[in-house]
Amino acid sequence: MPRDQREALLLDAAREEFGAAGYAGASLGAIAARAGVSKALVLTYFGSKDGLYAACASRAGTNLADRIEQVITSPLGPDAMALATLTAIFEGLEGRQQDWNVLNDRTAPSGTAAADALRVQRRTIAEQASRGVASLDRFSGLEADDREILTSIWMSAVTAVVHWWQRHPDRSAAEMAERCGRILATLVD
Repeated sequence: MPRDQREALLLDAAREEFGAAGYAGASLGAIAARAGVSKALVLTYFGSKDGLYAACASRAGTNLADRIEQVITSPLGPDAMALATLTAIFEGLEGRQQDWNVLNDRTAPSGTAAADALRVQRRTIAEQASRGVASLDRFSGLEADDREILTSIWMSAVTAVVHWWQRHPDRSAAEMAERCGRILATLVD
């Protein structure tokens, strides 16, 4: 198997294990078993559990941040931006919902490559959420602290919706976007 395909296989296995058990609860042995390889091979590719988690978090964050950036820099009207952002997130997470858990895990030890990668990815997505909220005309009269609170509410709501989706994995990204469209329409009206 070519190196890039094997690396993707290992990152997929790591995503599932880290997403289910968190950094603290996951083991390289369990990840290797999920991938059908030896622990030594995982270490050859990533050097350590920390290196593997950092790579997993970076891949997950980049996947979502790139999609979100396309939405928030597009010429969408303010009412379409929230749903388009959710749709981009759902499409990015389809078949890999555990990426969200990886990005929001708080068990990676501070001062490690894993914690640093998480901080970078979370900061990027939080900054995008803040820019998205700030671009909505109806919130332009809010004070900066109010917009910061609204950004936190948005991010918490997205997390709640993704967690619901994880409990209902039979739902597609398109179904989730449609569901959220109905919910957003109800909230805005």
